[in-house]
Amino acid sequence: MRLQIEHMTKFEYDMPITEAYTEVRMRPLNDSSQRCQSFELVTAPDLNEFRYTDRFGNDVRFFDLISPHQALILTAISEVYTPASYFLPQPDLSPLDLHDYLMASPLVPLGPALHAFGQSHKIVSARGEIDVRATALALMTATNHVLKYKSGLTDVSTKADQALALGGGVCQDFTHVMLAACRSIGISSRYVSGYLYVELNNRQPNDPDPDLATHAWVDVYLPNEGWISLDPTHNCEQGERHIRLAVGRDYTDVPPTRGVYKGNSKEQMKVRVRVFK
Repeated sequence: MRLQIEHMTKFEYDMPITEAYTEVRMRPLNDSSQRCQSFELVTAPDLNEFRYTDRFGNDVRFFDLISPHQALILTAISEVYTPASYFLPQPDLSPLDLHDYLMASPLVPLGPALHAFGQSHKIVSARGEIDVRATALALMTATNHVLKYKSGLTDVSTKADQALALGGGVCQDFTHVMLAACRSIGISSRYVSGYLYVELNNRQPNDPDPDLATHAWVDVYLPNEGWISLDPTHNCEQGERHIRLAVGRDYTDVPPTRGVYKGNSKEQMKVRVRVFK
């Protein structure tokens, strides 16, 4: 599916600040399944941007604004072709990937409750080995059933064990709980941030607000094969409505914007995302 995205973020300050440093992860990923046809980042005021590729393969743009200001507007404009289904071949993982995608991370602790949740949905093959694909699908469905989608119950700092105890949250929480369950029983998995195309006349349960169409889901590694991608919020595999933006251990690795500023002002951030054909 050919989709276009406009992602606008506005930072406002009640008093002028003297300096701001900002990183942006808004360019959709390119891989063997998804293709980013075009990308443009527009800043107001107009700034010189720099770029690098982070440890997880995500495109990062960054810039400084050193003159006094009370507002900064970032608009990312993309065109993407998405696949009907997703699979990324990768015969093996590096030692660093094995560590990062199996161990606890800042928002994905591996406590007793999460281990018990993962263990209770573990599926073993006739040879006595864990069936990774079947277990991952079972955990996707179980996460969808044990959590209720509810905005305002959690925030971006909520950890997986807290979301499980609360019994609800948003897509980030569904993703963190499933990641913790997978990792706790030895399944390598990673966080996917992105967008979800929402048809206004055909909205599905748990779809995001059409003006804030950011989304999150889970990549699961099948040993000796590659990555499959599962959406526990909607209890489905990644499809053509999903747009991949960045991957990492958890949300802390992939926020669309991250930065610091110098000054005693209070910051207010406004975000608007539009995804359309």
